[in-house]
Amino acid sequence: MRDNGIAGTTAVVTGAGQGIGLAVARELRAQGAVVAALDRSTDGLAAYTDDPEFAGITVDVTDSGRVHEVVSQVERELGPIDILVNVAGVLHTGDVVDYSDEDWEHTFAVNTTAVFTVSRAVTRLMIPRRRGVVITVSSNAAGVPRKGMAAYAASKAASTMFTKCLGLELAEYGIRCNVVAPGSTDTPMQRGMWNADGADAVIRGDLGNFRVGIPLGRLADPEDIAAAVVFLASDQARHITMQDLYVDGGATLRA
Repeated sequence: MRDNGIAGTTAVVTGAGQGIGLAVARELRAQGAVVAALDRSTDGLAAYTDDPEFAGITVDVTDSGRVHEVVSQVERELGPIDILVNVAGVLHTGDVVDYSDEDWEHTFAVNTTAVFTVSRAVTRLMIPRRRGVVITVSSNAAGVPRKGMAAYAASKAASTMFTKCLGLELAEYGIRCNVVAPGSTDTPMQRGMWNADGADAVIRGDLGNFRVGIPLGRLADPEDIAAAVVFLASDQARHITMQDLYVDGGATLRA
């Protein structure tokens, strides 16, 4: 099997305590990377205690000072960061006219500003080395309007465009920046939105809410998203940058 360039690298994954972040961290580790798994939840990081090549680090990515401390710690203890995957995210649903200032600010603090803060801290160190990969896990909601999800969709659209702009700025240094946009994925966040019909309702869609369903007839597993992330992090994607890869089973019809 051809070496994909991930073995021996150092990777940072935010939101690595559960769901997509956990799947990404595990798959990068399986490919031979040393992984710094970042999460706000200490409990979530317990999954990493048995592997010395994992470093579970508790951090709130909205705390800029703490982010810079952790990035410095990773570089010092694990080695130069080669791969950054921004996965940490929150969802507060609700109609715009009823939405609170606090939920709006928190949504953007985690989904957008933290992507900027972590990416800035890491890419400053990548530039002198003239190598590196940044991948932001966004959402297909960034490209298709969703009822009751305006803050989430807007924050993900902002982080998507930020990542593409970052890729343009850093291309001259050989640093690639891409986006993976999942659709409905079997995670705690997704299950928190289910009604009594569970996944079946999501797969069927809801025309009253302008959702067409999932043509492939299944939810994504977190591992499906992780596979896309790992591909974009690998040397097999060495000429791909500033791209937005939808992994949603066709749910947006790539509108």
